[in-house]
Parts: sequence; structure tokens; C-alpha cells
Amino acid sequence: MLCTYRPRRGKEAAFLRLLARHWPALRRAGLAAPVRPTLHRSVDRKGRTVFVETFSWADGGSAEAAHRSRDVMAVWGPMEDLATEMEFLDLEPVRRGARGAAKAVPRARR
Repeated sequence: MLCTYRPRRGKEAAFLRLLARHWPALRRAGLAAPVRPTLHRSVDRKGRTVFVETFSWADGGSAEAAHRSRDVMAVWGPMEDLATEMEFLDLEPVRRGARGAAKAVPRARR
């Protein structure tokens, strides 16, 4: 997953404290892979702080199951109050052929 978060101005520190609980909550619920997430900070062209988090789900049903986890929802619910925008992208690998052409990997083959 690639997640982008734009916290409200003045709420960056509170958002980061909450985000520190995100992956541990997913792991306790058995929903995230054991590889720790990556977290990056940037500033967009409008001067807004953007946090970018990447992590892997444990399996294909984890994203849906997360909505039924009280522990996860205890993190996700307050995120909405602290952020102006959040976007969640389920990434798929892209393979490059011998001539450099990109080809998406079908989900069934992953």
C-alpha cells in the first residue's frame, strides 16, 4: 500500500503520534506483513506537509478485515479528524521486458 496523508496545519505532530500506532495496530490484528512500513515527509507545491507511508498487507483480505478491527479503527477514525486529505493506493508490481517496455503483473500471478 502507498498511503498519502495531508495533516491539517498545526496538527502534524499529533498526526505523527497517531501514525506511530498504525502499523502496530495492523500487526496485532494480523493484517500487516512483518516488514516495517516506510514513512517519508514532504512539502507539496502549496506548502502543505505530506506524509507518505508504505506497508504490505498480510494477505488479500486484510484491507477489508481492517474495517472490522476495533484496534485499527481506533487509529483510522481519528486520522480523519487530523487530516485534510488521505489517499490509499494498492500498488501492483510492473515488470520491464528486455527492451524496457513495462508490463503490469496480473494479480492472479503474484
